[in-house]
Amino acid sequence: MPRDVVTSLPGESVAPFPEAAAPARPTRSHLAIVPGMLLCAALTVAAFAARRIPGVATLSPMIIAIIFGMVFHNVIGTPARARPGVTFSMKRVLRFAIILLGLQLTFTQVAEVGLTGVMVIAATLVSTFLITKWFGRVIGVERKLAELIAAGTSICGASAVIATNTVTEAHDEDVAYAVACVTVFGSISMFAYPLLPALLHLDPHAYGLWTGASIHEIAQVVAAAFQDGKDAGEFGTIAKLSRVLMLAPLVIALSLFNARRQGAHAHGKDRKPIALPWFVAGFVALVLVNSVVTIAPEAKSWIVQITTFLLSLSLAAMGLETDVRKLKAKGWRPMLLGAFAWLFVSGFSLLLVEMTR
Repeated sequence: MPRDVVTSLPGESVAPFPEAAAPARPTRSHLAIVPGMLLCAALTVAAFAARRIPGVATLSPMIIAIIFGMVFHNVIGTPARARPGVTFSMKRVLRFAIILLGLQLTFTQVAEVGLTGVMVIAATLVSTFLITKWFGRVIGVERKLAELIAAGTSICGASAVIATNTVTEAHDEDVAYAVACVTVFGSISMFAYPLLPALLHLDPHAYGLWTGASIHEIAQVVAAAFQDGKDAGEFGTIAKLSRVLMLAPLVIALSLFNARRQGAHAHGKDRKPIALPWFVAGFVALVLVNSVVTIAPEAKSWIVQITTFLLSLSLAAMGLETDVRKLKAKGWRPMLLGAFAWLFVSGFSLLLVEMTR
Protein backbone atom coordinates (compact mmCIF):
# COMPACT_ATOMS: atom_id res chain seq x y z
CA MET A 1 0.00 0.00 0.00
CA PRO A 2 1.39 3.45 -0.89
CA ARG A 3 2.44 5.47 2.11
CA ASP A 4 0.07 8.38 1.40
CA VAL A 5 -3.06 6.25 1.23
CA VAL A 6 -5.22 6.14 4.36
CA THR A 7 -8.06 3.70 4.66
CA SER A 8 -11.44 5.00 5.80
CA LEU A 9 -14.93 3.82 6.34
CA PRO A 10 -17.36 4.07 3.43
CA GLY A 11 -18.71 7.60 3.04
CA GLU A 12 -15.80 9.15 4.91
CA SER A 13 -13.01 11.17 3.30
CA VAL A 14 -9.74 11.49 5.10
CA ALA A 15 -6.91 13.75 3.92
CA PRO A 16 -3.64 11.91 3.41
CA PHE A 17 -1.07 12.32 6.15
CA PRO A 18 1.75 14.49 4.77
CA GLU A 19 5.28 13.16 4.84
CA ALA A 20 6.68 16.51 5.97
CA ALA A 21 5.32 19.95 6.67
CA ALA A 22 5.33 22.17 3.58
CA PRO A 23 7.47 25.29 3.82
CA ALA A 24 5.58 28.38 4.93
CA ARG A 25 4.43 30.53 2.04
CA PRO A 26 3.37 34.15 2.04
CA THR A 27 -0.35 34.37 2.56
CA ARG A 28 -2.60 36.33 0.26
CA SER A 29 -2.99 39.02 2.94
CA HIS A 30 0.79 39.44 3.16
CA LEU A 31 1.13 39.83 -0.59
CA ALA A 32 -1.78 42.29 -0.67
CA ILE A 33 0.19 44.96 1.20
CA VAL A 34 3.09 44.96 -1.28
CA PRO A 35 1.68 47.34 -3.96
CA GLY A 36 0.63 49.96 -1.41
CA MET A 37 3.91 49.80 0.49
CA LEU A 38 5.90 50.12 -2.73
CA LEU A 39 3.87 53.20 -3.66
CA CYS A 40 4.42 54.76 -0.22
CA ALA A 41 8.13 53.93 -0.41
CA ALA A 42 8.43 55.52 -3.86
CA LEU A 43 6.80 58.73 -2.62
CA THR A 44 9.10 58.73 0.42
CA VAL A 45 12.21 58.33 -1.72
CA ALA A 46 10.96 61.20 -3.89
CA ALA A 47 10.48 63.31 -0.74
CA PHE A 48 14.07 62.71 0.37
CA ALA A 49 15.32 63.49 -3.13
CA ALA A 50 13.29 66.74 -3.23
CA ARG A 51 15.18 68.03 -0.20
CA ARG A 52 18.24 68.46 -2.41
CA ILE A 53 16.45 71.30 -4.19
CA PRO A 54 17.68 74.67 -2.81
CA GLY A 55 15.29 76.01 -0.19
CA VAL A 56 13.41 72.71 0.22
CA ALA A 57 15.96 71.26 2.65
CA THR A 58 14.45 73.36 5.47
CA LEU A 59 11.34 71.16 5.28
CA SER A 60 11.20 67.79 6.99
CA PRO A 61 10.93 64.81 4.59
CA MET A 62 7.81 63.86 6.54
CA ILE A 63 6.11 67.07 5.46
CA ILE A 64 7.18 66.64 1.83
CA ALA A 65 6.03 63.01 1.87
CA ILE A 66 2.48 63.84 2.95
CA ILE A 67 2.31 66.61 0.33
CA PHE A 68 3.44 64.18 -2.39
CA GLY A 69 0.90 61.62 -1.17
CA MET A 70 -1.92 64.18 -1.25
CA VAL A 71 -0.96 65.36 -4.75
CA PHE A 72 -0.83 61.78 -6.02
CA HIS A 73 -4.20 60.89 -4.48
CA ASN A 74 -6.04 64.01 -5.61
CA VAL A 75 -4.52 64.24 -9.12
CA ILE A 76 -3.97 60.61 -10.14
CA GLY A 77 -5.94 58.67 -7.53
CA THR A 78 -4.83 55.92 -5.15
CA PRO A 79 -5.32 52.51 -6.84
CA ALA A 80 -7.71 50.13 -5.10
CA ARG A 81 -5.07 47.40 -4.92
CA ALA A 82 -2.77 49.76 -3.00
CA ARG A 83 -5.25 50.27 -0.15
CA PRO A 84 -4.11 47.34 2.07
CA GLY A 85 -0.47 48.46 1.94
CA VAL A 86 -1.42 52.09 2.57
CA THR A 87 -3.43 51.08 5.63
CA PHE A 88 -0.58 48.87 6.87
CA SER A 89 1.85 51.77 6.51
CA MET A 90 -0.42 54.16 8.40
CA LYS A 91 -0.81 51.79 11.33
CA ARG A 92 1.84 49.10 11.76
CA VAL A 93 4.80 50.92 10.21
CA LEU A 94 3.91 54.10 12.08
CA ARG A 95 3.89 52.42 15.49
CA PHE A 96 7.22 50.72 14.82
CA ALA A 97 8.75 54.06 13.80
CA ILE A 98 7.51 55.72 17.00
CA ILE A 99 9.19 52.97 19.01
CA LEU A 100 12.47 53.62 17.17
CA LEU A 101 12.24 57.30 18.13
CA GLY A 102 13.24 56.17 21.61
CA LEU A 103 16.77 55.50 20.38
CA GLN A 104 17.23 59.22 19.74
CA LEU A 105 16.76 60.13 23.40
CA THR A 106 18.45 59.45 26.73
CA PHE A 107 17.55 60.31 30.28
CA THR A 108 20.98 61.94 30.56
CA GLN A 109 19.90 64.51 27.97
CA VAL A 110 16.88 65.35 30.09
CA ALA A 111 19.16 65.80 33.10
CA GLU A 112 21.32 68.24 31.11
CA VAL A 113 18.32 70.51 30.64
CA GLY A 114 18.07 70.80 34.41
CA LEU A 115 15.06 70.79 36.70
CA THR A 116 14.14 74.38 35.86
CA GLY A 117 14.36 73.73 32.11
CA VAL A 118 12.25 70.57 32.38
CA MET A 119 9.64 72.46 34.41
CA VAL A 120 9.50 75.21 31.77
CA ILE A 121 9.06 72.63 29.01
CA ALA A 122 6.45 70.61 30.92
CA ALA A 123 4.44 73.69 31.94
CA THR A 124 4.49 74.98 28.37
CA LEU A 125 3.43 71.62 26.98
CA VAL A 126 0.52 71.05 29.37
CA SER A 127 -0.74 74.63 29.19
CA THR A 128 -0.54 74.74 25.39
CA PHE A 129 -2.37 71.44 25.00
CA LEU A 130 -5.21 72.34 27.38
CA ILE A 131 -5.63 75.93 26.19
CA THR A 132 -5.64 74.83 22.55
CA LYS A 133 -8.33 72.22 23.21
CA TRP A 134 -10.37 74.81 25.12
CA PHE A 135 -10.13 77.41 22.35
CA GLY A 136 -10.99 74.75 19.79
CA ARG A 137 -14.24 74.13 21.66
CA VAL A 138 -14.95 77.87 21.83
CA ILE A 139 -14.62 78.45 18.07
CA GLY A 140 -16.29 75.18 17.07
CA VAL A 141 -13.42 72.99 15.89
CA GLU A 142 -14.10 69.25 16.06
CA ARG A 143 -12.67 67.68 19.21
CA LYS A 144 -10.40 65.18 17.43
CA LEU A 145 -8.92 67.76 15.08
CA ALA A 146 -8.36 70.19 17.97
CA GLU A 147 -6.61 67.39 19.88
CA LEU A 148 -4.22 66.75 17.00
CA ILE A 149 -3.39 70.44 16.54
CA ALA A 150 -2.84 70.74 20.30
CA ALA A 151 -0.48 67.74 20.34
CA GLY A 152 1.48 68.86 17.28
CA THR A 153 1.95 72.37 18.66
CA SER A 154 2.76 71.41 22.23
CA ILE A 155 5.18 68.52 21.57
CA CYS A 156 6.94 67.80 18.28
CA GLY A 157 4.96 68.67 15.19
CA ALA A 158 4.05 65.98 12.67
CA SER A 159 5.46 63.10 14.76
CA ALA A 160 3.23 64.06 17.69
CA VAL A 161 0.21 64.44 15.41
CA ILE A 162 0.50 60.95 13.97
CA ALA A 163 1.40 59.40 17.35
CA THR A 164 -1.58 61.07 19.04
CA ASN A 165 -3.88 59.90 16.28
CA THR A 166 -3.23 56.28 17.25
CA VAL A 167 -5.37 57.11 20.28
CA THR A 168 -7.59 59.89 18.93
CA GLU A 169 -8.46 57.93 15.75
CA ALA A 170 -9.41 61.00 13.72
CA HIS A 171 -10.00 61.04 9.95
CA ASP A 172 -7.00 61.19 7.64
CA GLU A 173 -8.07 64.69 6.57
CA ASP A 174 -7.83 65.80 10.21
CA VAL A 175 -4.29 64.43 10.39
CA ALA A 176 -3.33 66.22 7.17
CA TYR A 177 -4.86 69.49 8.38
CA ALA A 178 -3.07 69.28 11.73
CA VAL A 179 0.25 68.52 10.01
CA ALA A 180 -0.30 71.51 7.72
CA CYS A 181 -0.93 73.77 10.73
CA VAL A 182 2.20 72.79 12.62
CA THR A 183 4.27 72.98 9.45
CA VAL A 184 3.15 76.50 8.53
CA PHE A 185 3.49 78.04 11.97
CA GLY A 186 6.60 76.09 12.93
CA SER A 187 8.25 77.34 9.74
CA ILE A 188 7.34 80.93 10.64
CA SER A 189 9.04 80.43 14.02
CA MET A 190 12.09 78.92 12.34
CA PHE A 191 12.64 82.11 10.33
CA ALA A 192 11.43 84.64 12.91
CA TYR A 193 13.12 83.44 16.12
CA PRO A 194 16.73 84.09 15.00
CA LEU A 195 15.84 87.79 14.61
CA LEU A 196 14.82 88.13 18.27
CA PRO A 197 17.66 87.14 20.72
CA ALA A 198 19.30 90.57 20.67
CA LEU A 199 15.96 92.39 20.78
CA LEU A 200 14.78 90.31 23.75
CA HIS A 201 18.24 90.26 25.43
CA LEU A 202 18.33 86.46 25.48
CA ASP A 203 21.65 84.73 26.18
CA PRO A 204 22.42 81.48 24.27
CA HIS A 205 21.11 79.29 27.11
CA ALA A 206 17.78 81.17 27.39
CA TYR A 207 17.35 81.36 23.62
CA GLY A 208 18.09 77.65 23.20
CA LEU A 209 15.57 76.75 25.90
CA TRP A 210 12.95 78.99 24.28
CA THR A 211 13.38 77.40 20.85
CA GLY A 212 13.36 73.87 22.27
CA ALA A 213 10.27 74.54 24.40
CA SER A 214 8.15 76.19 21.72
CA ILE A 215 9.08 75.51 18.07
CA HIS A 216 7.14 72.62 16.57
CA GLU A 217 9.47 70.28 14.60
CA ILE A 218 12.91 69.04 15.69
CA ALA A 219 14.41 70.13 12.36
CA GLN A 220 12.89 73.60 12.79
CA VAL A 221 14.39 73.88 16.28
CA VAL A 222 17.85 72.91 15.03
CA ALA A 223 17.65 75.41 12.17
CA ALA A 224 16.53 78.27 14.42
CA ALA A 225 18.67 77.55 17.50
CA PHE A 226 22.03 77.23 15.71
CA GLN A 227 21.50 80.65 14.14
CA ASP A 228 22.49 82.08 17.54
CA GLY A 229 25.64 80.00 17.81
CA LYS A 230 26.83 76.52 18.78
CA ASP A 231 25.89 76.77 22.47
CA ALA A 232 22.35 77.90 21.72
CA GLY A 233 21.99 75.26 19.03
CA GLU A 234 23.13 72.35 21.18
CA PHE A 235 21.05 73.38 24.19
CA GLY A 236 17.99 74.03 22.01
CA THR A 237 18.30 70.56 20.48
CA ILE A 238 18.61 68.87 23.89
CA ALA A 239 15.64 70.86 25.22
CA LYS A 240 13.59 69.78 22.21
CA LEU A 241 14.51 66.11 22.64
CA SER A 242 13.47 66.36 26.30
CA ARG A 243 10.14 67.72 25.11
CA VAL A 244 9.78 64.78 22.69
CA LEU A 245 10.20 62.39 25.63
CA MET A 246 6.98 63.82 27.06
CA LEU A 247 5.09 62.36 24.09
CA ALA A 248 4.80 59.06 25.97
CA PRO A 249 2.94 60.36 29.06
CA LEU A 250 0.69 62.52 26.88
CA VAL A 251 -0.40 59.59 24.69
CA ILE A 252 -0.97 57.42 27.78
CA ALA A 253 -3.03 60.18 29.44
CA LEU A 254 -5.13 60.63 26.30
CA SER A 255 -5.69 56.88 26.08
CA LEU A 256 -6.91 56.74 29.68
CA PHE A 257 -9.09 59.83 29.26
CA ASN A 258 -10.71 58.60 26.04
CA ALA A 259 -11.33 55.15 27.52
CA ARG A 260 -13.03 56.63 30.57
CA ARG A 261 -15.12 58.99 28.45
CA GLN A 262 -16.31 56.08 26.31
CA GLY A 263 -16.92 54.01 29.43
CA ALA A 264 -19.13 56.73 30.88
CA HIS A 265 -21.54 56.20 27.99
CA ALA A 266 -21.40 52.42 28.16
CA HIS A 267 -23.12 50.08 30.58
CA GLY A 268 -22.20 46.68 31.95
CA LYS A 269 -20.77 44.37 29.31
CA ASP A 270 -20.52 47.21 26.77
CA ARG A 271 -17.69 48.83 28.74
CA LYS A 272 -14.27 48.28 27.21
CA PRO A 273 -11.18 47.75 29.36
CA ILE A 274 -8.64 50.57 29.36
CA ALA A 275 -5.93 49.67 26.86
CA LEU A 276 -2.62 51.48 26.99
CA PRO A 277 -0.83 51.92 23.66
CA TRP A 278 1.78 49.15 23.47
CA PHE A 279 4.07 51.18 21.23
CA VAL A 280 4.48 53.81 23.98
CA ALA A 281 5.96 51.12 26.24
CA GLY A 282 8.33 50.20 23.42
CA PHE A 283 9.31 53.86 22.99
CA VAL A 284 10.14 54.26 26.69
CA ALA A 285 11.97 50.92 26.72
CA LEU A 286 14.27 52.04 23.90
CA VAL A 287 14.93 55.36 25.66
CA LEU A 288 16.06 53.29 28.63
CA VAL A 289 18.22 51.07 26.41
CA ASN A 290 19.78 54.12 24.78
CA SER A 291 20.50 55.54 28.25
CA VAL A 292 22.44 52.52 29.49
CA VAL A 293 23.96 51.12 26.28
CA THR A 294 26.44 53.08 24.18
CA ILE A 295 25.44 52.94 20.52
CA ALA A 296 28.15 53.72 17.97
CA PRO A 297 27.68 57.11 16.28
CA GLU A 298 27.60 55.46 12.83
CA ALA A 299 24.87 53.05 13.93
CA LYS A 300 22.89 55.85 15.59
CA SER A 301 23.07 57.88 12.39
CA TRP A 302 21.59 54.99 10.45
CA ILE A 303 18.86 54.52 13.06
CA VAL A 304 17.89 58.19 12.79
CA GLN A 305 17.71 57.92 9.00
CA ILE A 306 15.65 54.72 9.11
CA THR A 307 13.25 56.18 11.69
CA THR A 308 12.77 59.34 9.63
CA PHE A 309 12.19 57.24 6.51
CA LEU A 310 9.54 55.09 8.22
CA LEU A 311 7.75 58.13 9.67
CA SER A 312 7.82 59.76 6.24
CA LEU A 313 6.46 56.57 4.68
CA SER A 314 3.57 56.63 7.17
CA LEU A 315 2.78 60.24 6.30
CA ALA A 316 2.96 59.49 2.58
CA ALA A 317 0.31 56.83 3.26
CA MET A 318 -1.85 59.39 5.06
CA GLY A 319 -1.50 61.70 2.08
CA LEU A 320 -2.74 58.88 -0.15
CA GLU A 321 -5.90 58.76 1.95
CA THR A 322 -6.48 62.53 2.13
CA ASP A 323 -9.14 64.21 0.02
CA VAL A 324 -8.44 67.92 -0.53
CA ARG A 325 -12.16 68.63 -0.92
CA LYS A 326 -12.73 67.40 2.63
CA LEU A 327 -9.90 69.64 3.86
CA LYS A 328 -11.55 72.66 2.25
CA ALA A 329 -14.85 71.73 3.85
CA LYS A 330 -13.31 72.18 7.32
CA GLY A 331 -13.03 75.92 6.69
CA TRP A 332 -10.86 78.54 8.39
CA ARG A 333 -11.50 77.67 12.05
CA PRO A 334 -8.83 74.93 12.40
CA MET A 335 -6.20 77.22 10.87
CA LEU A 336 -7.23 79.96 13.32
CA LEU A 337 -6.81 77.42 16.10
CA GLY A 338 -3.33 76.56 14.82
CA ALA A 339 -2.39 80.26 14.77
CA PHE A 340 -3.72 80.74 18.30
CA ALA A 341 -1.81 77.70 19.57
CA TRP A 342 1.40 78.94 17.90
CA LEU A 343 1.12 82.41 19.46
CA PHE A 344 0.34 80.92 22.86
CA VAL A 345 3.21 78.41 22.91
CA SER A 346 5.66 81.08 21.75
CA GLY A 347 4.52 83.75 24.21
CA PHE A 348 3.93 81.55 27.24
CA SER A 349 7.26 79.73 26.94
CA LEU A 350 9.10 83.04 26.53
CA LEU A 351 7.42 84.34 29.67
CA LEU A 352 8.51 81.26 31.64
CA VAL A 353 12.07 81.52 30.32
CA GLU A 354 12.25 85.16 31.38
CA MET A 355 10.82 84.36 34.82
CA THR A 356 13.39 81.60 35.47
CA ARG A 357 16.54 83.44 34.30
